[in-house]
Amino acid sequence: MPPLRLLAPTFTLLLPVLAVAAEPVLPQLEVYQTPDSWRQPVAPFPIADRTWYIGTEGLSALLVKTADGAVLIDGGMPQAADMLLRHMVELGVAPRDLKLILHSHAHGDHAGPLAAIRRATGATLVSNAESAALLARGGSNDIHYGDDILFPPAHADRLLQDGETIELGGIAFTVHFTPAHTPGSMSWTWTDTRLSDQGDGEPLRIAYVDSLSAPDYQLLDNPRFPHIVDAYRSGFEAVRNLPCDLLIAPHPGGVGWSPATPDAPHPKPMSCVEYADTAERAFNQELAKQHQAAN
Repeated sequence: MPPLRLLAPTFTLLLPVLAVAAEPVLPQLEVYQTPDSWRQPVAPFPIADRTWYIGTEGLSALLVKTADGAVLIDGGMPQAADMLLRHMVELGVAPRDLKLILHSHAHGDHAGPLAAIRRATGATLVSNAESAALLARGGSNDIHYGDDILFPPAHADRLLQDGETIELGGIAFTVHFTPAHTPGSMSWTWTDTRLSDQGDGEPLRIAYVDSLSAPDYQLLDNPRFPHIVDAYRSGFEAVRNLPCDLLIAPHPGGVGWSPATPDAPHPKPMSCVEYADTAERAFNQELAKQHQAAN
């Protein structure tokens, strides 16, 4: 066999070089760890007449059922895809019935399964320009986390502008840019009706508000995000002005939700104004701390 005869001398010549250049085995891949509650499924439960919680104890995922199909908002960790699809079927939503996928921000603990859900359902993934770029990179080269939190890349099918509305089955979902936790953070509002046995509940303005925290972020002289403080201020103000009868967030515990107890999932209701004020106080404290450390 000619290829073997040709390669043999070359391999013999390289042996001494390989022996001299031998190095330790490369390290194993490291995967980021998460709290158990982020991966603990809970039974789906209704929030309003057409809005259901289908996520885990620690990460929200919402399903809105309309006459023309369903809408998924956020998904949690990458390994949640099968759980979400199963919960949808339990609620009478076949994969083909999911028409829209909306999301808050492009981190792996919220956008993790969106690529898999999009493939399984054919649904339209909706985002904005900032988040779409990070979705396409699967979270790599993140402004704050670098390549530490990766997830399967997802392609956004439609990009919205701030204040734009997308409608399905008589429900209008309005996007509000709240560029605090990430430059592309989005919050969503829509009107459902309060749970009622008779199906004639009063209108309920739901606000799904993105995270407002700044965990270990560089707030001063951040070369990747020079106007980070201004962006947070804009985000806080936008949240204060949302139509908000019922507040839900990607991390439900941060706004008083307890999905592990579906009979009382919201024992400590928090308004959008209170949420923004609380987050801004924490932000100001961290900003002052970093100012002090810099002086």
